[in-house]
Amino acid sequence: MTKRKDEKEGNEVLKNIGKRILVSIPVLIGVVFLIFVMLRIVPGDPVANMMKEHVKPDVMERMREEMGLNQPLIVQFFKYVAGALHGDFGTSYKLGRPVGALILNAFPKTVKLACCAALVAWLIGIPAGILAAIRQNTILDRLFMGTALLGVSMPVFWTALLFQYVFSYYLGWLPVSGYETWAHMVLPSIVLGWSSAGTIARLTRSNLLEIMQEDFIRTARAKGMRESAVILFHALKNALLPVITMMAIQVASLLSGAVITESVFSIPGVGRLAVDAISNRDMPLLQGTVLFTTVLIIIGNLVADILYSFIDPRIRTEE
Repeated sequence: MTKRKDEKEGNEVLKNIGKRILVSIPVLIGVVFLIFVMLRIVPGDPVANMMKEHVKPDVMERMREEMGLNQPLIVQFFKYVAGALHGDFGTSYKLGRPVGALILNAFPKTVKLACCAALVAWLIGIPAGILAAIRQNTILDRLFMGTALLGVSMPVFWTALLFQYVFSYYLGWLPVSGYETWAHMVLPSIVLGWSSAGTIARLTRSNLLEIMQEDFIRTARAKGMRESAVILFHALKNALLPVITMMAIQVASLLSGAVITESVFSIPGVGRLAVDAISNRDMPLLQGTVLFTTVLIIIGNLVADILYSFIDPRIRTEE
């Protein structure tokens, strides 16, 4: 009986995963189409930008024909989609290399930064939220929540420049930019993780305060359990369910949203690649990075849903 029940739950999970993947396909196609159209209506000629000045018009026209830019927009779009389905995302106009190879080369650096930033966010956000909830309306609570609000509110580029000035230029403790050693990752990880830490801290605090008012918490206290045991084994377990979901989504966001941080700290990741593609109007490279980050966000949301359904069985029964 138990084996049959486990098989049924496993089939339900697989069915829900399949549904979410099917829903994600139109989203992915829509994003690709929008970025494809927007890049081609923006003023500027990628061929002229690539070949610079003093180039004859007939040479430029021949280059457009070789690159397929003189074809109708809908034809270009379907050719791009057909190539993407076979793993061919085009060739960078500026660098002359396959887009897929450039992204795969830059991705490990973005993963390293995102993992370090996520670790900073979790190690700071969860303990800060718990302590703020336990010491509600005290100086400690106001200090943690004020710092969290500051992290959420401050623009990433401003935080990055401020930290560079204080810790690199003024104090000289850490490198100002680069990617050579682990010391180079400290500042960008803190800058990128601070905002996420603020979100996690605020969510942990609010969830924990809400759970602490539930009947099962009062029952645990009535049984004579220590307050620390009540918080650790009863309240915290339930309060962290939405936080875990948020953490999974944030990892995908960090992987795809490190554009500003990588640019300020000169980290050669996917975000820096996208910025360079925008500067050079390198359409294949920009399309590839946008498509890649969209897939990451979709996968992150899918992982978050799966984690949530495993942690809280009620989600499986509701679906």
